[in-house]
Amino acid sequence: MVRITAAPATESCRVMAEAYAVNDRMNQIVLENLDPRAWRAKPPGGKGRTIAAIFSHVHNIRRKWLRLSAPHLNLPAPLDRARCTPKQTQSALAESAARCCQMLADALANPAIRNEKFRRDGWARPWPVGAAMFAYMISHDSHHRGQVCMLAGQLGFPLPKKANYGMWTWERLWKECGFTHPR
Repeated sequence: MVRITAAPATESCRVMAEAYAVNDRMNQIVLENLDPRAWRAKPPGGKGRTIAAIFSHVHNIRRKWLRLSAPHLNLPAPLDRARCTPKQTQSALAESAARCCQMLADALANPAIRNEKFRRDGWARPWPVGAAMFAYMISHDSHHRGQVCMLAGQLGFPLPKKANYGMWTWERLWKECGFTHPR
């Protein structure tokens, strides 16, 4: 479970860092409920990433953000999309999410860090650290989580309804992450 170790300065900063942890809990729900036969199944038409490759991409991109935008934080180990297991991926995503939460909490709480830049890609123009970084990170995870859910269904292994609905029960997810739901 992702834990936030920094104390953001404002309520909105705290909630944004917590929301990223809840976002990762959604990834964990997908992994917990994914049929193991879908993990390395080839996408329909033979083109595109496997589910293993999609989730390893999410983790490895988080590492890139951390390396470029928060070099003071220790990087989690990379995932090899050809060899990682669902269990290894769950653990790696939890670790990279915890580091990303730390990066967000630090950036949102510390005005000096706010003046630095979030580099989403090595070549991209830097963005101001803070809300834009948070929005991009949530959007990236959500896009790939949606791909995984759609691909699992196309492969004949749809997620159970409890998982699909479970991803949208924010009150419960917030509590599972150990937070008090914002009012």
